[in-house]
Amino acid sequence: MSIKRLFCESFLFSGIIKKLGELCKKSMLLSGDGVLQDLYESSMTRKLWDKFSSADDPAESSIYRAPFRLLERVLNRSLSWPVDKLMLLLFALYLPIGYIIRNYLGIALLSSVWEELFICAGIAVIYAKGRFDRVSSVEVFLLLYIGACLLLCLINRPYPSVAFAGFRAQVEYVVWFFIVIRLIDSKKTARWMVWLFAGVVFVMCLHGIYQYIIGVEVPTSWTSQTETAVRTRVFSITGSPNIFGDIIVMAAPSVAALIYYCKKPIEKIIAFGCTFLMCLCILFTFSKGAWVGLIVAIIIFAMYCDKRIILAMGTAMAAVLAVFPTIVSRITYLFTNDYAEASLRGGRAMRWELGRNLLAEGNKWLGYGLGRYGGAVAMNNQLLDETEEFAYYYLDNYYMKTMVEAGYIGLIVFILVLLVLAIFGIRSCHRSGIGFKADRSIDPIFRNAGNDKLICVGIFSGLMGVLVHCYFENIFEEPYMMAYFWGLAAVLIWYGYHAGKDS
Repeated sequence: MSIKRLFCESFLFSGIIKKLGELCKKSMLLSGDGVLQDLYESSMTRKLWDKFSSADDPAESSIYRAPFRLLERVLNRSLSWPVDKLMLLLFALYLPIGYIIRNYLGIALLSSVWEELFICAGIAVIYAKGRFDRVSSVEVFLLLYIGACLLLCLINRPYPSVAFAGFRAQVEYVVWFFIVIRLIDSKKTARWMVWLFAGVVFVMCLHGIYQYIIGVEVPTSWTSQTETAVRTRVFSITGSPNIFGDIIVMAAPSVAALIYYCKKPIEKIIAFGCTFLMCLCILFTFSKGAWVGLIVAIIIFAMYCDKRIILAMGTAMAAVLAVFPTIVSRITYLFTNDYAEASLRGGRAMRWELGRNLLAEGNKWLGYGLGRYGGAVAMNNQLLDETEEFAYYYLDNYYMKTMVEAGYIGLIVFILVLLVLAIFGIRSCHRSGIGFKADRSIDPIFRNAGNDKLICVGIFSGLMGVLVHCYFENIFEEPYMMAYFWGLAAVLIWYGYHAGKDS
């Protein structure tokens, strides 16, 4: 017999304990418990306790929650809101936005970080949209270039802060290729962004023509003493006629493509008028490098679309030289002894020679050091004393600047990236036209109406023109120029390799 059973059958349990239990149930103490419970249920004390216990967390309705509620709404609705299109709109307005922030808002902190915030916003939109599966060989080589620059930054850094600033200037804005190619969701969106960018540049060209009419005052350093016939050089809101000319080189072919792409004659006439005004404005920049870049862009565009453009360009150039003697003097000055002497004293010849000497002083493969000479970072951080043999300059050649700072390794990888972009750009021009049936019996101006290949050819021509101009100027020293270049490159590659999947 177990102890538990023995206890339950014992006299102590069955007799005394059970008897005490029955007495307790009948006692006043326990019999009044139900009455007290009923009174408590309806009492003020119970109501106060319930109110105290069921009260919400005050943070739920406080100001502290407001930003989190806003973030939740943004994330929950991002799948239905056209935030990707908004980002592309803002990207097309990159230059005007930056100009307004720097010159009108007057907020120093915002001026210094808005571009990084913009990049972060683009990445956040991509995350919200879940577009991670679009890959390209171009971005693989861009990652290789970023990795090479990072390695050079870590190896060759006599001044670490300057090296990091040089690395940032060299690679930060190529990130827009990764962003834009994932923001586009249809051909309509892609066309809309390209034409919006071209529209921004066209408005700037109208402003530039106005500057030429009023003869806007420019620094004397923009013209030589022998070029007295050049009364002004237009620059719109860029602050530099060379950069302004280059942004026209990038946009003008896309506007010219509309002459062939649009279906209605009135639209073709408007596109032709806009193209003419943009070409006229680039003349008034008096940027020789931009002129060369535009000629190259026109030749590439003509070889794809309409070879008659080359003849038209030759005729237009002859007419321009006859009408604008200042342009003649600007060009002929290149072949004078005065220009050669000026170039050796403080021009490109002297600067390039100084760059080669600095490269020879260090390791030619690793370079003189990112941010140390030839670009904006070096100009802002002049760490070495200037002498008769040494002075800080812009090298006015982005390839030379890359070679001096990043050595042969940096230049080779950069050229490799551009070569891959050119190869896949050509392929995109071809692939974007597959499926479009053109009637060869119709004039090229009309038979390509609605052919997306024209959009790609316009972008590709402009990008190649910019790369030619980079031989004469530090074009990519301007953040918006590098952002626009790689953003449009992303549109070009998207058209060739992702349009069929997304549209």
